[in-house]
Amino acid sequence: MRILLRILLNGAGLWAACQLLPGLHWEGGWLYLLVAGFVIGLINVFVRPIVTFFSCPLLLLTLGLFYLVINGAMLWLADALLDKFRIDSFLWAMAGGLFLAVFNLLLKPLLESSDSKA
Repeated sequence: MRILLRILLNGAGLWAACQLLPGLHWEGGWLYLLVAGFVIGLINVFVRPIVTFFSCPLLLLTLGLFYLVINGAMLWLADALLDKFRIDSFLWAMAGGLFLAVFNLLLKPLLESSDSKA
């Protein structure tokens, strides 16, 4: 249940990012948005920890600001994997990554409240 909720939130965050940021474009129906949320979730589970591990020196040097670049790179990778999702430039990918990070941070209490009920 928690995984499905996380996929749903990733899809909703991606939809909101595409609506608010002019450099992110999404075409397709709601089902494709859920597929995109699933792909972003897989990237965050499998690729992001490896990239974060190897970029530890840069994270320490920049006091964590390099996370913006990592978030942008993960969204850029999702752009490469998904046909109907397009990002204009890497700066827009970083802005979208920042947006999704804040979106997930604000909705984290929703995930925690669903965990305490189970």
